[in-house]
Amino acid sequence: MSTLSIGISGLTAANIGLATTSHNIANASTAGYNRQVLVQGTNLPVLTGAGFIGQGTHVETVRRVYDQFLSRQVLSAQASASAMDSYLGQIRQIDNLLADASSGVSPALSAFFAGVQQVTAYPTSIPARQAMLSASESLVARFQALDQRLTEIRDGVNSQVMSEVALINSYAGQIAELNQAILLSRTGGLGQEPNDLLDQRDQLIAELNKSVRVSTVEQNDGSINVFIGSGQPLVVGNQRYTLKAIESAENPQRIVVGLETGGGNVIEFPESQIVGGTLGGLVAFRGESLDNAQNALGRVAIALALNVNDQHRLGMDLTGALGGAYFSVAAPVPVPNDDNGGTASIGASFSATAASDLTASDYRLSYAAGTYTLTRLSDNANWTAGSAAAVATAAAQGFDLTLNAGVPANGDSFLIQPTRTGAQGIAVAISDPRAIAAAAPMRTAKTLANTGTGTISAGNVDAPPPPNANLQQTVTITFNNPPTTFNVSGTGTGNPVNVPFTAGQDIQYNGWTIQISGAPAAGDIFTIEANNAGVADNRNAILLAALQTASTMAGGTASYQSAYSQIVSEVGNKTRQVETIGEAQTNLVTQATAEREQMSGVNLDEEAANLLRYQQAYQASAKVIQIAGSLFDDLLAIFG
Repeated sequence: MSTLSIGISGLTAANIGLATTSHNIANASTAGYNRQVLVQGTNLPVLTGAGFIGQGTHVETVRRVYDQFLSRQVLSAQASASAMDSYLGQIRQIDNLLADASSGVSPALSAFFAGVQQVTAYPTSIPARQAMLSASESLVARFQALDQRLTEIRDGVNSQVMSEVALINSYAGQIAELNQAILLSRTGGLGQEPNDLLDQRDQLIAELNKSVRVSTVEQNDGSINVFIGSGQPLVVGNQRYTLKAIESAENPQRIVVGLETGGGNVIEFPESQIVGGTLGGLVAFRGESLDNAQNALGRVAIALALNVNDQHRLGMDLTGALGGAYFSVAAPVPVPNDDNGGTASIGASFSATAASDLTASDYRLSYAAGTYTLTRLSDNANWTAGSAAAVATAAAQGFDLTLNAGVPANGDSFLIQPTRTGAQGIAVAISDPRAIAAAAPMRTAKTLANTGTGTISAGNVDAPPPPNANLQQTVTITFNNPPTTFNVSGTGTGNPVNVPFTAGQDIQYNGWTIQISGAPAAGDIFTIEANNAGVADNRNAILLAALQTASTMAGGTASYQSAYSQIVSEVGNKTRQVETIGEAQTNLVTQATAEREQMSGVNLDEEAANLLRYQQAYQASAKVIQIAGSLFDDLLAIFG
């Protein structure tokens, strides 16, 4: 090779070096760009009598500076950070909603029981009764407004799931196209790497990873297969699989992710496999926080309604009628799975102990080989029995189940959400203030002719409702001589005689309980009868007011206020937890990105130095070519 050829080789290499450096500088701010470096090799020397003579240089390749390990670190941290960011954006809405002193349930609950206290103080006052009804309507409106807002958040999550699925499909399609382009480029480029295409593909994978955590496997041909979940393929070579946003077969109100297979079939992804990225954060928020918050709010509304109704039914209103339901509340409706093959229809209702036994969980009732299984979805606790009614009784979760009609098939299941619509479905069942049952329907008295010191209590109506059919029948208690026993007479009592007497003991007949204290004398008579014209009586209103602080929920461990405060506390704590984890993950992303950029990113100072270096090499090679040309001209002149 002549001096001219050597100069040309150096000039060519320097020119490519200048182009590569310029390319780096131009893409310094391009997302996902990895700097490129020139890889030069020495041409084979020529053996002469004077030894081996160098023949210049050549460019072997332009290599991108890329570290797979660092890139995967960034992807992992980014998927978690995106999930936490998505989760935090959603749960903050619930946190602000429930904790707001002006829009939360706590002030409305306090106002309702303040209204009950007013009726307790003035049981015959129509204005006081109307104020209680108004406070009741405000409480119901508060429950419904909060539930409506939670439903709107749920609808928003469904919409975002659909958007993320569409975005994932778009990224998957572009990655598949780039796989094909990279394959063709490598084939046509004699094995040289299409660096810019590789960068574009890596950037698309990074953007996809922000939507849902992915794993990748590089193939021998240079293509990358992309997987989500537990290994479900999303991109294989130049083929991509399509995700679908579909209604859940178990719960039509829930938009879930499905994978489209051959023949147009769609397989529903288990939500536990949708992790990381915005989509994973949305799914986790919905399953962990939104469902629990809405269910827990509904549980408070249902417990309040059932307890107030039970006590109200044991009272008497201003017209002398026994009390009815004060609130109405929607019963749970089991939802059959879309894939059920049987004809069974399942009915549900609240049990007598629902207020205490209800949880904030959803349930699944499944059938197989003559056995019903009830699974509590919050912790997967389960119970089995030979019938729907028996399994509900065994579980004692606050609701009863019945097989209304039809026959179940093996594998059939039903979703049961006992409290999901509780806050939405609560309403005030009465409109006439006179219908508030503030009085007790029975009263007690002692005969004026009594000579002893015995006194009789006002008495209470025994729970649970409905009241005993003979509640308002007149019953007479007459003390014998000596007054250590007494006789009972009256419809429904069986008229027992010589009943042993202990001062202060409970005496129960016809659905009421009274106590006689002191020392009755022989012949003393005490009566229990209908509370006719007892409009000034406030005994049942007192018992209604006592429900405010009574521990009637969560197995008798929580009041309505404490149960609601627990919801607020759990959401608040979860919000702080997600916020803390999110900040940590963001810091990890920053650190991992910095480490990757330190290796693969463009350093403008370094590139400026490279420009000078390649410029000087270019100028030197040009000088070699100039000198070689002059020598050639001189030779031509000599031999010309």
